[in-house]
Amino acid sequence: MLPLAQPIKTDLHVKNARLPDGVNERYLPVSGHENLCLRLRAGRKDWYFRYRPSNGTVKKLVLGRYPGTSLKEACALATAEREKLERGIDPQEERKRLEIEEKAQKAINESLPKTVRELFDLWRQIDLKPRTENGKRKGRKDGGVETRRKFEKDVLPEIGDIPPQSVRRAHVIGILDKVKERGAPRIAGILLTDLRQMFAWGVEREYLENDPIAGMTRAKHGGMANERERVLTESEIRQLAKALPTALWESQQRAVWVMLATGCRVGEITGARWEHVNLEAGTWLLPETKNGKAHTVSLSRFALDQFEALHVRTSDGSVWVLPARHHSGHVCPKSLAKQVADRQRGNNAPMARRSPQINALALPGGKWTPHDLRRTAATVMASLGVRPDVIEKCLNHADDNRVRRIYNRHAYEAETAEAWRLLGERLELLTSAAENVVPLRGRAA
Repeated sequence: MLPLAQPIKTDLHVKNARLPDGVNERYLPVSGHENLCLRLRAGRKDWYFRYRPSNGTVKKLVLGRYPGTSLKEACALATAEREKLERGIDPQEERKRLEIEEKAQKAINESLPKTVRELFDLWRQIDLKPRTENGKRKGRKDGGVETRRKFEKDVLPEIGDIPPQSVRRAHVIGILDKVKERGAPRIAGILLTDLRQMFAWGVEREYLENDPIAGMTRAKHGGMANERERVLTESEIRQLAKALPTALWESQQRAVWVMLATGCRVGEITGARWEHVNLEAGTWLLPETKNGKAHTVSLSRFALDQFEALHVRTSDGSVWVLPARHHSGHVCPKSLAKQVADRQRGNNAPMARRSPQINALALPGGKWTPHDLRRTAATVMASLGVRPDVIEKCLNHADDNRVRRIYNRHAYEAETAEAWRLLGERLELLTSAAENVVPLRGRAA
């Protein structure tokens, strides 16, 4: 290393400093700062902090370039580095550490979602993937398809292009208010739940510092649909038996009776596989249900008749009990609900390319949905004397009482089988040609 020349004392000295002819490099010390020097090279002048740590090896640290960094600024920087040395901190190692941290933070910042839409796409791809076959991996059954549809309709057009950090409660409240104003309070509640999950997920992964809608509840800002109480009376079940043959395809008719005879949900029958139906044993396994627990239904003779008729219709080898007409999957759960709704339109005109039978399934008690059949099944069981706890088991409801859930491990197989048998026999009577069927008040064995 070249020896140090005469020290720098003023800005004028720095400005006029030149390399002698034939010299490529020179270090000029700064008066009053033993660790600070000006390095002269062809066409440039750089400030350096030179020091010798405890291991004895001289180290250099660039503090800036003249004239961008003045003599006064260089002296201040050198003083700060000198204070680090006095505290036992190696300035060069400290700078390396900070550079590594800065690069890491830059990489993180570049990977952060820039908009709510990007945050939603990340959340959907990672957290909403379809469940694995054994159901152990969390996710949503449809892989987030329905959630994406709702967000594309109501959320992303409003806040999709703004940074997640810029979202305020007012944004979300405005979105939910619009949804409620169009008469969809239940959708508003679902959207709020999904938004809370998305933002909480973003905070957990440090994409966000804070959840902008923390504390918002469905009760106050979302909405709940009015609890339905619609139950088909036995008289209406008889009317339904007369109306179905000319109103729906046979497979749809059979699905309606399966729901009434088993209390299953519409998605459970539309997504049923033949591998889970044992026609010889008279059982139907539902491997995936709303509460996450497998559920086995003991099929009554009435319910078994429906499955056997459906099996004949799917003799082409389809794995689905209700195969779709235009693709290899099963029918969409919504399609049956739409078919039923289309035939209860009252005074409204038929929808485009939909059934002209606008009131073929209208019943005296008012509009009904496929899910009302589940409630009806439970009600008929109760009228036949089936105990409430057995009905809850038939519907595969989770017990709200934690102590009972933990300690009562009774399977209720015999009781539920008897309940389904009583229900099936009653439906068989109601759907027969007999007109003199009267309510029974029996007692389950």
